[in-house]
Amino acid sequence: MIGVFDSGLGGLSVLDALVDALPQADFTYFADTAHIPYGNKTEAEIQQRVLAIGAQLTDQGCGLLVVACNTATVAAVQALREAHPEIPVVGIEPGIKPAARASKSGRIAVLATETTARSPRLASLVAEHAQGVEVLIEACPGWATHVEQLALDDPQLAADIAARVSPLIEQGVDQLVLGCTHYSFLSPALARLAANRAQLVDVAMAVAEQTRRLAGPLARGQGRLHLQSSARPEHLPAALPRLKLAHLLPRIVSSAA
Repeated sequence: MIGVFDSGLGGLSVLDALVDALPQADFTYFADTAHIPYGNKTEAEIQQRVLAIGAQLTDQGCGLLVVACNTATVAAVQALREAHPEIPVVGIEPGIKPAARASKSGRIAVLATETTARSPRLASLVAEHAQGVEVLIEACPGWATHVEQLALDDPQLAADIAARVSPLIEQGVDQLVLGCTHYSFLSPALARLAANRAQLVDVAMAVAEQTRRLAGPLARGQGRLHLQSSARPEHLPAALPRLKLAHLLPRIVSSAA
């Protein structure tokens, strides 16, 4: 069993890539919906939740963990690895490196939660992988919450996306890094604003490929999906069609808190 977790629905975008890369693997997806959002919490609070979820998933027999949340990764993935040295732990971080390599204008932007935007880890990624490239970091409070509420067509959200992204495009940004897994579900709106002037950088497939390399025998299962959450377990399967992930529904064998 491979354990995948996020603060809520955002990590389902990573789960979709994982299922595509490992179609026979069995997955447990945990959404920490009782404590969402992570984006405005302290690193200590996030670390406490990540360690608790990691312990729960490993106790259930998960032999590999995927932290499908940028905020949780930057705040707590190292602590999680130290707590479970016996199993692989895969995190997800903003795609600074591929964005910097692909940029023609020499200017890229990272769209992120508040915690990720101010994290030392993000600053380290920029320093390591974006030398000679200007990196604009845009905190996007409320975006993840709109995804959680499945309010993808909310005019207020559309206005806020435009207000934050359009100035970046006007400044010559040609790579928009999605620094939160929730933002993958906002790709249609972001792509419309970017048009032919900027590319969206989403690293879900890279995470899936890394997981495939580490999976070993875990790649061979029955293609089952267990859904769990810390609150409102019925929300997960109900959200899949709204997020254009209805193809995952036949894999579900259980959904519980």
